[in-house]
Formats: sequence, C-alpha cells, structure tokens
Amino acid sequence: MFRYALGRAAIHPSRISPVFCLIRQSRPCLISVPHARSSDVKNKLHTHVSCSYFHTSSSLGTSSDNDTIYALSSAAGKAGIAVIRVSGPGCTDVYRGLCPTKPLPKPRYAGVRTLTEPGRAPENGGNIIDTDALVLYFPGPKTVTGEDVLEFHVHGGSATVKAVLSAIRKCTSHEASSIRYAEPGEFTKRAFFNDRLDLAQVEALGDTLAAETEQQRRAAVRGNSGILGKTYESWREQLLLARGEIEALIDFSEDQHFDESPTELLSNVATLVEGILGSIRLHEMGSQRSELLRNGIRIALLGPPNVGKSSLMNLIVGREASIVSAEAGTTRDIVEASLDIRGYLCSFADTAGIRTGSASSSESSGESGPKGQPVISAIEQEGIRRARKKALDSDVIIVLASVEPATQLGSASESTTQSGQEVQQQSRQHSHYINYDMETLRLAAGAPQCLVAINKSDSVTPQVFARLVKDFKSSVLANVPNLHVAAQVLTLSCRAAEMANDGDAVGLTDDAGGVHLLTETLVQSFASLTSLPSNMQHLLGVTERQNQLLLECRQHLEDFMEEARATAQQQQLDQGSNTTGSVSAADDPASQWPGDEPDIVLAAEHLRLAAIRLAAITGRGEGGDVEDVLGVIFEKFCVG
Repeated sequence: MFRYALGRAAIHPSRISPVFCLIRQSRPCLISVPHARSSDVKNKLHTHVSCSYFHTSSSLGTSSDNDTIYALSSAAGKAGIAVIRVSGPGCTDVYRGLCPTKPLPKPRYAGVRTLTEPGRAPENGGNIIDTDALVLYFPGPKTVTGEDVLEFHVHGGSATVKAVLSAIRKCTSHEASSIRYAEPGEFTKRAFFNDRLDLAQVEALGDTLAAETEQQRRAAVRGNSGILGKTYESWREQLLLARGEIEALIDFSEDQHFDESPTELLSNVATLVEGILGSIRLHEMGSQRSELLRNGIRIALLGPPNVGKSSLMNLIVGREASIVSAEAGTTRDIVEASLDIRGYLCSFADTAGIRTGSASSSESSGESGPKGQPVISAIEQEGIRRARKKALDSDVIIVLASVEPATQLGSASESTTQSGQEVQQQSRQHSHYINYDMETLRLAAGAPQCLVAINKSDSVTPQVFARLVKDFKSSVLANVPNLHVAAQVLTLSCRAAEMANDGDAVGLTDDAGGVHLLTETLVQSFASLTSLPSNMQHLLGVTERQNQLLLECRQHLEDFMEEARATAQQQQLDQGSNTTGSVSAADDPASQWPGDEPDIVLAAEHLRLAAIRLAAITGRGEGGDVEDVLGVIFEKFCVG
C-alpha cells in the first residue's frame, strides 16, 4: 500500500496518510510491490516507485574527491584588485600557509594580512608576496559553494597574482587530499552538488557572465531568481504523486476497495495535467522571447533597387557597412552588421533590391528584355533569392520605398512589381510618385513585426509628400492583407541625415532625416517581441535547453491526455452495455477496470517520462543523464 499512500496526496492533499509522511522523512529507498495483475506490458513499464523523488541532489553525491580548489575569480590582466578564491576542506591550511603569524579572521569579517611564501615566516627570511591583502573566511555550508571558502583580495598586478597562485599550490593540507587549480566551472559545479544552486540557476549564471547588452543582463538576472527551478520541481512532484495514485489502482484494483473508479481518477489527474500543460505553453513563449534577447533580433531591409537601403543601413550602424551607389543592383549579397540598440542586441541585414525581369547570364542589366523588362543577371537573381529567404527568417522587416520624379516612370514601373497601374495613375496626376515593390510588402505582412519607411521625403514639398503618402496607404497598403493594420509608415530622408552627420545641418531639426524616430520605433517593436507581464518576467530566464525538455515533457503529457480520454470513452461504452446486462455494475468486479488494461498502465508511464524531463531541467530526481548535462553546461564557464 506504499504506492497508494504516495498517490493519495496527488489529487487529495488533505488525505496524506502517516505512511506517506514517514516515506517523505526517510532516506532514499526502493519500494517494490508485486503487481496484482500479471501483464508483460506492465512488467516492462512499472516495477518500482523510487522515494528518491522527494530528495534533492544529496542523493547524487557531492564532488568526486576531497580536493581543495582555487582560482582567480576576477578578470585576468592588470587591475587595482584581484580576487583569488579557495574552496574546500583545506581552506584553513591554505591560510596558515600564507599567514602563519596571524590568526584566522572572524568568519565573514575582513582582515588585513601580509602574505608570505609557505614554510618560512618573514622574520625568518621568508619572501613576502603581498602586503595589505584583504582576507575573508566563509565557513560552510552557507557559502557560494556549500563548502569552506577563503578569499584573498590582493593587488592586481600580474606578477602579484601569479605569485599568490603559485604559493597556494605549495601549501599542504591535512584535511584535503590535494590542493589544485580549479577546472572550468568547478566552483559552480560544487555549488550545484551542495544544493546551493539548481541547474536552472546555473544556466542563468552562465547567461549573466555572457551578457553583452542591458536586456541580456536583465533576462539573466530574472532567470537567476530560483523561481523556475522551484516551479519545475513542483510540477515534477505533482506528476509523481499522480502517478503513485494510478499505480495503486493498477496493483490493488482486484483486492482493495477504492472510493474512485479508474475513470474518475484519470479525470482528476487529467485536470492537474491540463493545468501544467497551460503553464508549459507560457514557459515556451517565454523561451522564444528570451532567445531573441540572447541571440539577437534579426532585422531585414527590403525594397526595390536604389530606394536607400544601404544608406539607411550605414546610418543605423554608424559606419560604412554597405556600398552606396546610384547604380541599380549594387548590393548582391546579404550584408549584415550587429549592434546594441537601447540594450537590445540586433542583427541588421541589407539585402539586394527586389525586382522582376527576364533572366540572363549576362552581367549587364542595362539591356531590355521581353516587353521592356530589364535583364537581370544570374548573380543579381541569386541576390534576390537570398533576400527573400532572409526576409522569411527575420523577426522585423523594414520595407523601404522612395519618392521619385515622374520622369523616371519607365524604370520605376519595372521595379514596382505587380503595381504598374498604380504608378502610371500617380504619374499622370502628380510630378512625383512612390517607388515600391509589392512583393516586399507581402513578405513584411507575414513577419512578426514590420515597418514601412518612405525615403527621399525632402525631394518634394511637405504638401505633395503628404498627398503621396495618403494615396499610397489607400491604394497600396490597404490592399495587402494584414499589412495596413500592422505596419507603421515613417518618413525618412537619408540624404538629410547624412548631411547632419557631416556637420552640414543648417536649418535641419535634431532628428534630421527621421532616422532617430525610426530607431525609437524599432525599439518599440523589440519591446513588443520580448516583453512579458511583470508577474511573468522570470520566464525570460528559460533557456533553449530547458525549452527543449519542456517540449518533450508536454508531448508526454499530451499522450497521457489521449490515454485518459480513450479510457473515459471506453467507460461510457461499458456503462451502456452494463445497463442491458443481467449483472449490475456494482456486482461486477470487471466494471471497475474499464477498457483494455494497458491503457491505464501507459498513462502512468507517460507521467513518469514527463517527470524525468522535468528532473533533467533542474538536475534533481530521476534524470538519468544529469552528469552528461552538467558536462555540457559547465564546460562553457570560465575557470572557477
């Protein structure tokens, strides 16, 4: 009945039995109960329930040996102060080796000491390594690693740091098997094994060390709160208890009386699982947003040739990343540049101008093809193909159009694909028109975020420009599905912005050309892609590894839900057939086990597999590959 006692708390927490309480307080043990029903499927899937689910990583063991480790914890190179950390049972021996004439400082209080080479005191001719060093001693287990920790704050010269590290290696310890330099991430690994950090916090710590932008730092800090690890551990324990409830029915359904039928039990467990599934979906959404912060938001500049994409790219990144030329098709390949905009890591991509024309193997694009279409070389065609592909992979698309004089109608109508009628109509009514590409607008409509910017606004009067924009919105943007609502139309003049940067800003405003407004609008788009409500900020700490395990956990829970629904449907069929029979459902023992027996066994197995995936996230419980996971995570850390 141990499994039954374990399981009662899953659905009815108020019914926790004394046996259950005893199990939770005991050491890790293995409970094996003979199955009441013999089944090859059950024998393969269920042979035991391990009480180690309720225990933390103390059951995993601590460090592989009793070594005392040390390392430089501050950055290498010249500095005012360098911090050297020592962790392990030999901390006091290291202190006595370097400071033989002074007592150990009071725990968690700083003491000023003179450090000497081990073996000889200064009055006996010993070599002084550093004077006025700050020494702190932290006795375990309430330390960063869970062990005794000793810190030396010494002068940050390279020679001084090397001398102190060399002296620590020469110290001998009666408590530790050896004193050695720490392996990469070993301090953090000991903190994990000593329950000072869970695996989710370890990954957040790695993100904190790797953060390059303000938003990356904020996401890492939120992930280091410990909320994620506690949440996943809570889900895992709930699934364990629910599984124990189901296995109690599997083992004792024939010779024990239960208040609930298997269908009622599965229905209660399904309610619990449905709540966890909803929470997992939120965590998956948080992972998607945090990945944008970690890896960078991808932005593509699209538009027909010569509308100012390369000029805008150079203005945003602050350098000449792209070649600017009046010749159409200058940009053939993808030109990318990464930068930090208001704390967001961004990757801008300048793409080839998209236009239609007849294919040719010739490098010249000045000739005319069938029906007056331009001849596009094979190289430019490849650039256009890559531009389309880049647009599909982007998080934000900026579509550029430009104001052009009507005298360029012939060439413009060639570049404005599928929009010749609108351009011709504008040219008959006005001296200028808006040069755009319809395909780029459709691509932008499918992006998570998109902007439309009209360049060369200074080539016409404000009244003419306003009229052109109004006609453009009503006759073009309104006809592109999902674009007229999502896209913002911005005014842009790259020429005015370049003049302002060159110091020729006479008569221009502070935001000459509208580039600053475009940047601020981009920041708003970034926030829309990555922001979460205040009570869900910790979800930004969900990493890609955690998200993958959550996805696998969700798949197993959805498989459980299918088994639960199938069992419920079978129960309804059985009830319908029992009402027509001569034996009542209450007198028939088989009616307490509806449907095929493996269904409920597989349902319990799905819960077990889901719990294992959650255990792999935190490194607690039954995750069989925890050591492999630790190796992958800690190898990314710097030494210590």
